[in-house]
Amino acid sequence: MKFSVSSSELLKNVQIASGAINPNAVLPILEDFLFELDGNKLSIAATNLETSIINGLEVSGEKNGKIAVPAKILLDTLKALPDQPITFLVNEENNGIELTSAFGKYKLAGDSPADFPSIPVEEDVQEIKVESGAIQKAITNTLFAASTDELRLAMTGVYVQVDFNKLIFVATDAHKLVKYSNSSITSDQTSSFIIPRKGLNLLKNALSNDGDLTMSFNKTNVFFNFGESKVVCRLVDAKYPDYNAVIPVNNPNTLHLNRSDFQNSLKRIVIYANKTTNQVILNINEGTLTISAQDLDFSNEATEQLTCSYTGDPMTIGFNAKFLIEMLGVIKGDEIRMELSTPNRAGILYPSEQEENEDLLMLVMPVMMSN
Repeated sequence: MKFSVSSSELLKNVQIASGAINPNAVLPILEDFLFELDGNKLSIAATNLETSIINGLEVSGEKNGKIAVPAKILLDTLKALPDQPITFLVNEENNGIELTSAFGKYKLAGDSPADFPSIPVEEDVQEIKVESGAIQKAITNTLFAASTDELRLAMTGVYVQVDFNKLIFVATDAHKLVKYSNSSITSDQTSSFIIPRKGLNLLKNALSNDGDLTMSFNKTNVFFNFGESKVVCRLVDAKYPDYNAVIPVNNPNTLHLNRSDFQNSLKRIVIYANKTTNQVILNINEGTLTISAQDLDFSNEATEQLTCSYTGDPMTIGFNAKFLIEMLGVIKGDEIRMELSTPNRAGILYPSEQEENEDLLMLVMPVMMSN
């Protein structure tokens, strides 16, 4: 196997694939890239058995072949080289690899490509086309709300529903929940599955904002094809909880206020809150929102007032400020709307103006106030 390529172009492509390599992999071969050359097309694959990334790029190919390349030494070498043409030569008898640059030669030991795990291929799949930007937005809006508790396996992923022309992403950790819908797709499918949090994070890093992608899925995997890249995620084999059951429908109290003012106020007030609960109290009246917190163990307390627009009965409710700050950081736009019913039921946050073809709902459970 032999080819020549720009060192910076190769570096860019192996860096994208390297997201799928775990630093302490269970098998040594999982610390490798699989290089496969066919004509002038080089395919670079990496996997952690849950998520696989495959990238393709154009090279000057001389001899076809495949080889498993140790990722760390290759990445370190390419990072240390200035941009220049390099030649990559493999001795197929002993899997030895020789890199040649303008500075000299570098020899490293490759591994047998036969030992590299096979990456799932699209079989019996349903398929939809969607804009890359829409998927990126869906991940950004929901991923932070997924659970990290491995005992709640279903909640460690993001629940995806394909409902004809609507794509819905939902994430929850039982304290907060986010539902993001995009109705700009065209499909004749209805299906649902759970994509693991780590896989979506890798997909988000690999995606470019423009262009379309194809999302295809079967019972075990979801495949994202875009440009010269493919990301394959093994689906979470669990049943997702009925998220609609926890979204309160009758919320007569509506609060409108400036998003960044609210977020900045919470960032200051939470400094004085109890470090276990991060509880802040919202005291809401017509025209005025009072935000307060106290930590009785250390005699710390703080209060601030914001102007707001409010319709409904005066209300006092407690929330975990960290959750609210996180949600307000994801919501775009200057204004937010908060819908409330009673102090012991979830509050719902919306951007005051939804983007075209989008619907974003964020729910946060109250922290019970002690008397």
